[in-house]
Amino acid sequence: MDIALYYQEKGDKEPFIFLHGNGQNSSYFKNQIDYFSNRYRVIALDTRGHGRSPRGTKPFTIEQFSCDLYDFMEELGILEAVILGFSDGANIAMKFAMKYPDRVKALILNGGNLNPGGVKITTQLPIEIGYKIARRFASISPEAKKNAEMLGLMVNDPNIEPNELSQIAAPTLVICGRNDMIRESHTKEIAKSIPNAELSIMKGDHFIANKRYLTFNKVVESFLLKGCI
Repeated sequence: MDIALYYQEKGDKEPFIFLHGNGQNSSYFKNQIDYFSNRYRVIALDTRGHGRSPRGTKPFTIEQFSCDLYDFMEELGILEAVILGFSDGANIAMKFAMKYPDRVKALILNGGNLNPGGVKITTQLPIEIGYKIARRFASISPEAKKNAEMLGLMVNDPNIEPNELSQIAAPTLVICGRNDMIRESHTKEIAKSIPNAELSIMKGDHFIANKRYLTFNKVVESFLLKGCI
């Protein structure tokens, strides 16, 4: 790996990795880190170019982020982990679980999407406009270049076909808010395409892990306990 990812860690049992969304960092999971650290070794990391993790020189793509996760687990000697991804973190988790099914003990996908079309137009349109503007000024402004890379993740990524999800072997929970920025039909398609995946649609928007963490944590915990994970 060309960079060292920053991460927060708490607990010493089964590894449980948390992956944040676009433009965020590991602190998004502040209400999960303490809660799950009694039963797990909670590891919340900052994705490449996010938070306190350096950008490095490799591509700024969901595919690369999934490779970074593999290298990260190798470096820490983690052979298998429960993985929870939110938004782009869920997209990274899907890519990772398809490529390395034996490294995933259980998978929780919160607010992920297979392609940009899975995002409601009211959210996606301003992102695409912002991306075009940022790209125009990227060559003369470091800030615009960074914005273009971040927004590009939501304009050009991910690119996952529903049938590819059949490669995921781990017990999976797909969870979202009823008023999520991801189309509900799209979330249901993800759940339907993963073998034996569970679907939970709860009250709230895209940010249920942060805004409605008590309910969110209970749903996730119940799913893991049911599978004796």
